[in-house]
Amino acid sequence: MADHIDELNTGLREFRGAVHADASVTDRVLCSVVGFGETPHVVQSLLPMDELAELPAPRACAGTNFGPAFTFLRSAIDQDVLALERHRLRVHRPVVFFLSDGQPTDPVTWPAAFAVLTDPTWQRRPHMVAFGVGDADEEALGRIGTYRTYLSRDGVRMGTALIASVMHVLSTSGPRADRTLSRKETSWRRTEGDQRGAR
Repeated sequence: MADHIDELNTGLREFRGAVHADASVTDRVLCSVVGFGETPHVVQSLLPMDELAELPAPRACAGTNFGPAFTFLRSAIDQDVLALERHRLRVHRPVVFFLSDGQPTDPVTWPAAFAVLTDPTWQRRPHMVAFGVGDADEEALGRIGTYRTYLSRDGVRMGTALIASVMHVLSTSGPRADRTLSRKETSWRRTEGDQRGAR
């Protein structure tokens, strides 16, 4: 993804701006960033959008394994939702915006991990949005994007796709929660997220 980091940061800035522009969703959107290559890792813990910093250039890796990323996401979603619920917050099904610029190096094994992540019997299963840049595997992304699949080579901007996906999910996920996290309370995620990312 090193060749596309500017596009990624531009998309996140556009998304951040759209969230700020709509007061009805500002306090409903938390975002985290998970990077993956050979192994997945937390780039930024779950935070309000306006605290999400510019993303650093990704570290070099020898492969792009989709399966471990899906397994990691399943665990991370469980931990994040439990942490939010401890603060008496109602949590809607999350959105995973899966960005790829190439071919999976585990083509045989990733579908099983993906099936676990999107298991219909799991209440917290995410809405999956796939976005491809560069030489992304269109067939694989078509299987991953259970809600929608976008390709930059079709002229779709990442920020536009991210905004449209999240806004659609918010509009169909019911009314706002009665309670939202205060700025002071959002510090819980930094601590818990850092601990998770350090494993």
